Amino acid sequence: MKQRTMFYCTECGNETPKWAGRCPACGSWNTVVERPPETVKGKGRGGTRIISVPRACPVTELGESEEIRFSTGMSELNRVLGGGAVKGSLVLVGGAPGIGKSTLMLQICGRLCEFSKVLYVSGEESQHQLKLRARRLHVESEQLLVLSETGLEEMIQAVSAEKPDILIVDSIQTLFNDALDSPAGSISQVKDCTMALMRLAKGENITVFVIGHVNKEGSIAGPKVLEHMVDCVLYFEGDRHTSFRILRAAKNRFGATNEIGVFEMGDGGLKEVENPSQMLLSGRPEDAPGTCVTCVMEGARPVLAEIQALVVTSSANNPRRTSNGFDYNRAAMLLAVLEKRGGLKLSACDAYLNIIGGLQLDEPAADLAAIVALASSYLDKPVPGDLTAIGEVGLTGELRSVSQLSQRISEVRRLGFSRCVLPVHRGLVPPPGLELLPVRNIGEAIRAALRG
Repeated sequence: MKQRTMFYCTECGNETPKWAGRCPACGSWNTVVERPPETVKGKGRGGTRIISVPRACPVTELGESEEIRFSTGMSELNRVLGGGAVKGSLVLVGGAPGIGKSTLMLQICGRLCEFSKVLYVSGEESQHQLKLRARRLHVESEQLLVLSETGLEEMIQAVSAEKPDILIVDSIQTLFNDALDSPAGSISQVKDCTMALMRLAKGENITVFVIGHVNKEGSIAGPKVLEHMVDCVLYFEGDRHTSFRILRAAKNRFGATNEIGVFEMGDGGLKEVENPSQMLLSGRPEDAPGTCVTCVMEGARPVLAEIQALVVTSSANNPRRTSNGFDYNRAAMLLAVLEKRGGLKLSACDAYLNIIGGLQLDEPAADLAAIVALASSYLDKPVPGDLTAIGEVGLTGELRSVSQLSQRISEVRRLGFSRCVLPVHRGLVPPPGLELLPVRNIGEAIRAALRG
């Protein structure tokens, strides 16, 4: 029987029976290519196949035992995972090259080897290189087994022989199955190897950590179905030229997906940053126009972030708008609201917004601080160093309250701020030493923030 020709997208892995100039799944142009026919080696047709019929079980007869969690030795990683790693789960850790994924995985081995056997399989480094990196990270244990291998079958045989409790694969793009003719890192190889690792994790009750590279768009390289197959998807983010790294969960079947973990890269590996607010505010300029501090919620953790704005007169017909760490469309909306409702002529100015520390602010609570920072830069009046702003801005210039205000203002006071501009909220009791400045619209907010 003649095999049907299929096409797939090299960016997202979406398969389609027809060629198209633009991928219907991710919208990328000129990425749809023909998939070569795959042949499976050593697959005979003879013999009798006995198929057992699976039995469906009523949900009332199923046990209620909870998942078994264990600590990874890093509280920040435990937070992102939802309280620790789950026995028998498959976790995918993605990030840009050189960001610190392998360092993070090898570093947690030092704690995991205290109560379990760990097998670290690397297809990118030799055993000698792994030894040198483990010595630099001070990871020395007889319970840590290292293997330099790219063959899927050989890795499964090593797992069967050593019977580890935890398996780390670095990386999924280097692993390949001999039964397929396609090269390592291709769509079919990544899907097949991930499926084999999932069966291994669920069947043998082994916790599997898989490292994956990302493409130029920042998503996991390979088919999108890869993220649907695993239990947890973690993204390791940050600028390679700075020391701070942020770990966040994009998917977690055993916990929340809005938690973050903050690390600092040093000569001896990654260090946990237990107080990210203090880290993000370090080096903040004093009496400088165009900067304001807000408090956002990353899961259950309140984090203080500094928003910087720069507004300058433009000589071009179309003023430039740029945002880094802040949603571009929302920044454009706030500029329009500030001109229409705040009376500031920003249509003839270039405007730039920047979030310090590499954070990505995507919640509306940062709107008011962005408005205050833009107005401060436009009027060239500094915001007092002891003042913060929290609130959502509407299209009519009104301010809306946000959730978890009590936790936010408590974190504001703990970091030493004494004043907070926020929408009118009844029943809110401020902590001792913090003065609340309730306002109803952006005009009142700008006057309250810039008067002192």
